[in-house]
Amino acid sequence: MTRRTVRIAMNGVTGRMGYRQHLVRSILAIREQGGLDLGDGEVLWPEPVLVGRRAHALEELAAQHGLTEWSTDLDAVLADESIDIYFDAQVTSARVEAIKKAIAAGKHIYTEKPTATDVEGALELARLARDAGIKHGVVQDKIFLPGLLKLKRLIDGGFFGEILSVRGEFGYWVFEGDWQEAQRPSWNYRAEDGGGIVVDMFPHWEYVLHELFGQVKTVQAHVQTHIPQRWDEQGKPYAATADDAAYGIFQLASGAVAQINSSWAVRVNRDELVEFQVDGTHGSAVAGLRNCRVQHRSATPKPVWNPDLPVTEPFRDQWQEVPDNAVFDNGFKAQWELFLRHIVLDEPYTWDLMAGARGVQLAELGLKSSAEGRRLDVPELTL
Repeated sequence: MTRRTVRIAMNGVTGRMGYRQHLVRSILAIREQGGLDLGDGEVLWPEPVLVGRRAHALEELAAQHGLTEWSTDLDAVLADESIDIYFDAQVTSARVEAIKKAIAAGKHIYTEKPTATDVEGALELARLARDAGIKHGVVQDKIFLPGLLKLKRLIDGGFFGEILSVRGEFGYWVFEGDWQEAQRPSWNYRAEDGGGIVVDMFPHWEYVLHELFGQVKTVQAHVQTHIPQRWDEQGKPYAATADDAAYGIFQLASGAVAQINSSWAVRVNRDELVEFQVDGTHGSAVAGLRNCRVQHRSATPKPVWNPDLPVTEPFRDQWQEVPDNAVFDNGFKAQWELFLRHIVLDEPYTWDLMAGARGVQLAELGLKSSAEGRRLDVPELTL
């Protein structure tokens, strides 16, 4: 086997997502499997260079995982001609300037979303990357998860007939931080620091809807801050200025309607933290992150509405589980592998900075829709 090394500057790996999903479960997992098989006796070996602001945290991570390279000097790392890819998992407010520097240094870009704090900033990154001739990708992890891969299989196989509607429920209770430690960083709940569930989750909903069901044409949203005060990592109270719940209705190009509720102030009464119900003329499905259940029109029961009697029908038992029929890898790792193959083999890759800009646009329009109390068109973005 011939080993081909790709050096990746990974910025933001001391954070929860950057560390768990991108460093440990993606890049290090690829190394643990012996690298990425490129075929013809060649294997790609990712070599991470950890980047961040806290030297002691980077040094500790490197030592823990047997890595040797880390730095708090982003400029110096980007000036290193041996670095092939710049990856960004920082807070959104720090992302644009770092990616601009990486593009100027000629590095290929792979980044978490949202790619910017507003659509103009997101489009600027896409223009700069295009003009620089570098390759670029944006993390769109949900479509690589087993439940949505099964849903895509159903769509491609024509299971639904005409798709009429999509209903999504996402969220869980994030503790306020006073009597029990919060599961998410406090900046998520401060608008001035780039927080809010709309800017976090609407980019996800854009690519899920776009990839599976078609382009989003209109958005109507209601945004709420249900918990006005939270407690930070030092136990100090602060005003929660960012939205913690959003209720959105999206009209799709096909004519189907999608309704998605997102909340960090909801207690879970569903099988998974996110579920999508898709209803079509020929059948319906409920997909989560892992599982997917279906009910075909030929097996659809006829419930009788009678509020005076107890429910006797086991509604959940009337659905059929969709089999795996495949071995599913970690969704983040699967997309990393596709992006790395795009870099070294020039294989097709569509989830780029322009796709990231669409997600930022939907979040921006969602907030505007809520503020103005009206439905807004979602125009097609161009460079």
